[in-house]
Amino acid sequence: MPKGAACPRPLTLRSPVPNVASKVSGRHRREREDLGVNVGVVGQAVGLFAVTNIDDILILALFFAQGAGRRGVAARVVAGQYLGFLGILTAAAAAAAFGATFLPDPVLPYLGLLPLALGLKSAWQAWRNHRDSAEEQPAREHTGGPKALEVAAVTFANGGDNIGVYVPVFATAGVGSMSVYIIVFLALVAVWCAAGRFFATRPVIARALSRWGHILLPIVLIGIGVLILIEGGAFGL
Repeated sequence: MPKGAACPRPLTLRSPVPNVASKVSGRHRREREDLGVNVGVVGQAVGLFAVTNIDDILILALFFAQGAGRRGVAARVVAGQYLGFLGILTAAAAAAAFGATFLPDPVLPYLGLLPLALGLKSAWQAWRNHRDSAEEQPAREHTGGPKALEVAAVTFANGGDNIGVYVPVFATAGVGSMSVYIIVFLALVAVWCAAGRFFATRPVIARALSRWGHILLPIVLIGIGVLILIEGGAFGL
């Protein structure tokens, strides 16, 4: 080595183990954060569904009571509830994806015409049944009960204003969180149907609904329809 030359530094080898450990630790931390976010989204979805659909339990109980003792009616009510709510979710998800309102705001109030028409139809049927003789009534009741499309129409109309609530939530949640919202909502539809069936089959409630359900159902449907029309300012109301 020439005199006065700098002494070379000893070569040191860095172990890759600390880097691997830090990467594993970072991945675990991100997984814990993602899990916390998902749990938070689930809680928010449960709260949002409960707040926007609490009145559906009463309507479901009336539908189940109307079809008490008739084969296949419970399945039609559940199918109709899912069909109507899928319509709401499809409209909200499409609006969130395209950044526009799927149903224009001026159209929403006129959804009240659906439950209003079904309520009038139900009232007409109740009045006709009241006039029928005791011998003719059981034959018609055997094939009666709400249809799936009728339940779906009431569900969609009653939840039409929920589209405006769900759209901004879905738009800001992102695809992953929106999927969590939709899965939680669909699971809670089953819980709502079970709750409606439960209330409709309680002895005290069942007797009351059996006696007055044919009157309450048209009143509730007509009331929902009129309320939607009035609150939305349809027809200049």
